[in-house]
Amino acid sequence: MAMPSPEKRTFSLPTEQGVYIDTLVASGTYASGSEVVRAGLRALQERDTVVEHWLREQVIGVYDAMQSDPKRAISAEETFATVRARHADRLNRKSRESQD
Repeated sequence: MAMPSPEKRTFSLPTEQGVYIDTLVASGTYASGSEVVRAGLRALQERDTVVEHWLREQVIGVYDAMQSDPKRAISAEETFATVRARHADRLNRKSRESQD
């Protein structure tokens, strides 16, 4: 299967991103700035695919379940109280361990 011919584009980047691209090319990690940009876009596409899958396969089901039975929800206050209690417990355990 033949690769489609590349489409030329021009972009402006902050200096630090341009330097990063130049560093990757100079190190031999990539042969050109275009390869760096293509790799970055592939990574972005992969991330977006994973997020989309997560939203469809996990989040939508939980959302639907919460909509059908809102009493299942845990309030933010209760959630933070649980987190604070666990954190305090860990700090207490560390304190006791360091005293031994």
